Amino acid sequence: MGRLPLTMSRRVGAAAGELAYWVLAGRRRVAHANLALAFGPALDPRARRRLARANFRHLGVTVFECCRLFFGPPGRMLERVRMEGVEHLKAGLAEGRGVLYLGAHFGDWELLAASQQLTGFPVSVVVRPLDNPFLEALVARARERLGVRLIPKRRALRDVQTALARGECVGIMLDQNAGRRGVFVPFFGELASTSRSLAVLALKTGAPVVPVFIRRLADGSHRVTLEPPIPLARTGELERDVAEATRRFTAAIERQVRAQPEQWFWVHRRWKTRPV
Repeated sequence: MGRLPLTMSRRVGAAAGELAYWVLAGRRRVAHANLALAFGPALDPRARRRLARANFRHLGVTVFECCRLFFGPPGRMLERVRMEGVEHLKAGLAEGRGVLYLGAHFGDWELLAASQQLTGFPVSVVVRPLDNPFLEALVARARERLGVRLIPKRRALRDVQTALARGECVGIMLDQNAGRRGVFVPFFGELASTSRSLAVLALKTGAPVVPVFIRRLADGSHRVTLEPPIPLARTGELERDVAEATRRFTAAIERQVRAQPEQWFWVHRRWKTRPV
């Protein structure tokens, strides 16, 4: 898969995604339910099906891109990446506390992590190990080959603080269901359980939070956008400040998803945990 020519890779990936839409009935239902919850009557059933199919095609292309990225020469993919807003990263690092990246499963997020080598600054990413041990070992080696340092989620706090103390960048994905331990904040107008980790780290370390997203363009290239740091409220009440910071982070992710909805990970049960 990783050795296919780029144009063929995109076509085959899109076809594989289209096939997955019809074969993976469970994930198809999750995507439809999420889209109905997020957009409501503004998206009629026909438009919802059309968007869901486009989303599966995007995910299929992303899988093939990851194979090219992981198992081929990295330059083949990185040369098709354009970066905007690197000045926000440099300004954040100049404060001397490191930088926390706010990311999401949007666009080709594996390419996003690898593309940070184009900035010239080291980056670590907090990850949850994959359930399949063989696949986890394979992907972990590929990520590390691309210069991405991995911080397992189960012991993230200490390792993230160490990386920030060294003045490095640490990426945290904040768009998946966090269960009962999360904080409920609006996402597309519906309360969604969201990890408190990024807000807690930002408030305790003082590291600026720089949103960073990648988007696939019509010609198959990718644009990485680094946004200005998100300001945090500091009232002295930690739980209130964590909730407000998480709300702001989630709003930044929602803006990106609304602008290019077919490129988000709609097959994840984002609203699985409901408020009491």
